[in-house]
Amino acid sequence: MNLLAFLIPAAHAQAAGGQPQGMGLTTLLFPVILIAIMYFLMIRPQMKRQKEHKAMLEKIKRGDEVLTNGGIAGIVTDIGDNFITIEVADNVRIRVQKGAVGNVLPAGTLKSAQ
Repeated sequence: MNLLAFLIPAAHAQAAGGQPQGMGLTTLLFPVILIAIMYFLMIRPQMKRQKEHKAMLEKIKRGDEVLTNGGIAGIVTDIGDNFITIEVADNVRIRVQKGAVGNVLPAGTLKSAQ
């Protein structure tokens, strides 16, 4: 036996009563079903969350109480294109990116927490 015959298996002719011809369709159908399941379980919910977050950021106005992704709570004092200014204490203001805002809190939440 030579080395080439060991590395590359010999092709065998298929018998007439062997594998059915419809097998190609089922092997193609499995990855399509798998991709569809991944879309509905992973991709679609993430896109929905992104859409809701973007809508929330567009509705932010001065005086809203917000909570950032880092856990900083404050009142919005100024809104720019990419950044917003949040007052976290008396005369203490910080600038954060709009995307860093995680939630808009109900009015009066910060006063009740003090």
